[in-house]
Amino acid sequence: MSQVLELSLAAYTQGNESEKQKFIADLYRGLKDLGFIVLVDHPISEDLLKKAYALSEEFFNLPADIKKKYSLFDNGFQRGYTPFGTEHAKDSPVADLKEFWHVGRNLPADHQYENLYPKNIWPVEIPELGPTFSKIYQALEMCGDIMLEALTLPLELDKNYFKKMTKDGNSILRLLHYPPLPADRDPRSIRAAAHEDINLITLLVSASASGLELKDRNGQWLPVISSPNAIIVDSGDMLARITNEVIPSTTHRVVNPPDAKTSRYSMPFFMHPNPEAMLTCLPSCKSGGAKYPDILAEDFLKQRLREIGLLK
Repeated sequence: MSQVLELSLAAYTQGNESEKQKFIADLYRGLKDLGFIVLVDHPISEDLLKKAYALSEEFFNLPADIKKKYSLFDNGFQRGYTPFGTEHAKDSPVADLKEFWHVGRNLPADHQYENLYPKNIWPVEIPELGPTFSKIYQALEMCGDIMLEALTLPLELDKNYFKKMTKDGNSILRLLHYPPLPADRDPRSIRAAAHEDINLITLLVSASASGLELKDRNGQWLPVISSPNAIIVDSGDMLARITNEVIPSTTHRVVNPPDAKTSRYSMPFFMHPNPEAMLTCLPSCKSGGAKYPDILAEDFLKQRLREIGLLK
């Protein structure tokens, strides 16, 4: 396969049995072969996405000293603002050329994970940002649940296997801004160096500009092209781990644009299990033995956050 498959979510949620089975087969094949698929006919309205991108641009255009008021290093930047040049890809000697804002799950005060998840913070300068991105968070999580449910059939799992794993999970919505390229940047730096995502799957609303590339199984870089307002879905390290790399985690990057003066905005949703979920090799994928030992999702997350410079 040399091209990312475009799938209709409505084929799974509203289609007949034949359409549903084709969606399942194509999703599984797409993630196995390239690690990416493009999802259309999803329930997130174009108007909501336009509003979200406008608010994101409004926030990142605020003065640096105002943005830094919302920067919380002590929680691994799991909420609020992460300044430009903070995150780097695993094993990369230079930082990525990006800044971002994290939105997490809202939990009631008596919830068992309330002390594990930092509370969301919102910029008082942009009161609409909180309600808008909370709505986007919920919508992308719903889409993620459907994607994972569709994978249970080829992986020979109970239909609710992933739903139990991700219930009240530590999923993160990231508002990303790649600003114009600074003149004094390290020549090795790009907007997002080659990396794999930490989580189960990522749902990325199509960005405001091109630049996303994936590395195929032959080591070639391919641009990921999608229609406006589509959702790009890719497989992460946690899914690769529990499937024994039957579904590998795909390396991808965001390259620098030809015009150094342009910005790029995007909104990835990182679908995570809850902290008590055990990442263990699935029975249907264990042929030849498990490649990785069992590990708690929370421990794996912290390990990877340290590797990319977001946690001490």
